[in-house]
Order: sequence, then structure tokens, then C-alpha cells
Amino acid sequence: MKKGPRLVTEDDQRADAKRPPANHRLNLAELAYDRLEELIVACELRPGMSLSLQDLQRVTGIGRTPIHQAVNKLAADTLIIVRPRHGLQIAPVDLARERMLLQLRRDLERFVVRLAAQRANASHRNQLLHSIRILRDRGQTMDIGEFNRLDRRMDQLLNVAAGEPFLEHTLRPLHTISRRIGWIYHTWAAPDEGLSKTTNCHLEILEAVAKQRAREAISAADRLIDFCDSMFDLIERAVDPARLDCNLDFIHTS
Repeated sequence: MKKGPRLVTEDDQRADAKRPPANHRLNLAELAYDRLEELIVACELRPGMSLSLQDLQRVTGIGRTPIHQAVNKLAADTLIIVRPRHGLQIAPVDLARERMLLQLRRDLERFVVRLAAQRANASHRNQLLHSIRILRDRGQTMDIGEFNRLDRRMDQLLNVAAGEPFLEHTLRPLHTISRRIGWIYHTWAAPDEGLSKTTNCHLEILEAVAKQRAREAISAADRLIDFCDSMFDLIERAVDPARLDCNLDFIHTS
């Protein structure tokens, strides 16, 4: 016998009233992802660190469901390792692997900046010019944390101007991996170097895209990747491996 629709009870109505709207839940998941990504990039969540969902809830102040959604995304991005029955682990820094992935990023960046230079509309160019002004005015005084936040917005802008959503999803984890390498380089390997070379590389890309000069944008993107590639040798020489995987520190002290 076919059942009719279930009657909505007062308990159902109270539960619905307490449940945040779908767009709010989505925004919380995005906020959780952004916050965790920032903590991973700045090594506040140490490479190799083991923790639980509850730990991430405490450190972000965000509820279980958005954190769970963000962790799934970060696991797909290979930034968090999910170990069934053993909790979570922040992915250690694997210099050989991340240097190899940088070459993948090189090819994708060339494609993105070419498309962005060809497709950017007036609104995109105005936003590019705004980012250029920020880099010119404050690029020499901002710290690596502030630069990384701006860099994330610049990456998103170039992806939007390129007009191909697939590229954004593919490049997002590669950008995060590179930002963590940049943070390690400027904080632990070359703390006195300053950000002038980094900011100049980004300025060249933004200016070429804003002027719709695709060939110049590709050349500027290659120079940025070459600079990023040069970071690995100094990190390998100057940074304690235990900072790249905190489990090594436990091995050394046990």
C-alpha cells in the first residue's frame, strides 16, 4: 500500500528553524577551507602534524560539519592526509614532489595568463589595476603572510578573467603548495631577502594581462616559476628537515 506524504511535526519545524540556510552552510564550509589553508600555508598547522576534527574545530572556532567538508576538500588537494581510525595528518613538505609539481603549475600558469590576457573584460582589468597599485604602494613593506593573502586574491582574479572554472579547481592546490614553500623560504631560509623579487614577478604578470599582452604575460609567468624553483635548493640546505615534517623531530629526540 502506497504511503502518503509524511506530516511535518512541530519537532521538524523547530529543527528546520535551528538549521542554517544552505547558502550559510556553504559559506561556513568555504570559510573553514580558507582558514585551514591559511594555517597550513603559514605552518601554524605544522607539516606532518597529527590531529583530529575536534582539534581543527578548536583552532578555527568553526563547527564540525563545515570543518568536515573543508577537510574532505583539503584531502582531495593532498594537503591533509586522512588516516581511517587514526585521525588526520597535515601533509609533510616533500621537496622533490613539490618541485616536480611546480613544473605542472608552469604549464597551467602559461595557459591561464594567456587566456586571461585574451579574455579579460573592463571589470577584470580594473581589478588587476587595483592589485597593481597595492603591490606598488605596499609591496616593499608587507610581510609574507599579508602577501600570501593578496596572492590568493590575485590567483583567483586571473582564473576568473581566464573564464575556465576547471583551471581554478586544478590550480588551487598547486598554488597552496607553492605559497607554503614561499612562506618557508621567506621565513626560515632567506628571512632577510625581502619580497621585492616576488612582488616584481607578480607585477609583471598583472601588468601584461591588464595590457592584454599574452606573450609578455607568459614570459612573466615563466620568470615567476623560475624564481619559485630556485627556492628549493636553499630550503634544502638551510632549513631543518624536522620543520618540513615534525615527525622527524620526534625521531631525533627519542
